[in-house]
Amino acid sequence: MDLREMTQAVAQVARHAGRHALQEQVNPHDLSTTMVSPGETKFTSEVNTRLIRYTRARLSEIEPFQGFWEERPEDNQPGERYWCVGNIDGAINFIRNMGEWTVTISLFEFDEHCHARPIMGVVHAPAMGITYMAAKGQGAIRIRRNPVGGDKREKVMPSITATLDGSVVSYGMSYVPEESKRALSAVASIAGKPADIKRVGPASMDLCKVADGTYDAYFEPHLHKWDVPAVSAGAVVVWEAQGRLRQWNGELIHWRRENDVVASNGLIGDELQPYLQ
Repeated sequence: MDLREMTQAVAQVARHAGRHALQEQVNPHDLSTTMVSPGETKFTSEVNTRLIRYTRARLSEIEPFQGFWEERPEDNQPGERYWCVGNIDGAINFIRNMGEWTVTISLFEFDEHCHARPIMGVVHAPAMGITYMAAKGQGAIRIRRNPVGGDKREKVMPSITATLDGSVVSYGMSYVPEESKRALSAVASIAGKPADIKRVGPASMDLCKVADGTYDAYFEPHLHKWDVPAVSAGAVVVWEAQGRLRQWNGELIHWRRENDVVASNGLIGDELQPYLQ
């Protein structure tokens, strides 16, 4: 199975997993957001456990590779590949019965220098009926549920907005007070330049909306290790759509530590970056 065929198979896994999670969302549930651990809530913990168990089992049937990202050894060899499966991205949206939450799957590969990089990404939003899928060298695709029947399959590409003035920018923020203040400070610094500044989330969906031109840019500080599944899946979609994704300081994303991320259509990123320092 080549990478293109594998991506299609993985998208099917994500859609099946998402169907189960969506059923959990539409059932009556507790709207509290009591934190159990970073990035997880009281309600979604059981949903996440079932989601990850199911997804991992299905991926192992497609191709086990060297295992899963969270269980990789400290030292890796060139060519090794690891699946990366996330909890529901956008847990608060999920709990509050909003549609903007996703199931994410990515595939990491270690290059000849033993640097890890995601080479496949699938972001599925069950409540919205949208799936983004991308693989290295294969471009990025969006599949949308058609209200009159069937699915609409489209190649995605970023916007051609050339300046921050009049753009549409999205941002993300943490529930940790000091981390949130950094995001809000950046928003305040650009206020009045973009035509609109959105805050909906989750990170994986924001990245994909940069890839398909809905947003011209997206930024968020302090994305942690538990955000790697969501960011890595969205990153491949951005890259394959020919968008740009970096840290706020201009460096490449580092998949083993915290990152401040900024994605753009590739045209306004340089103009936006000074406001993020």
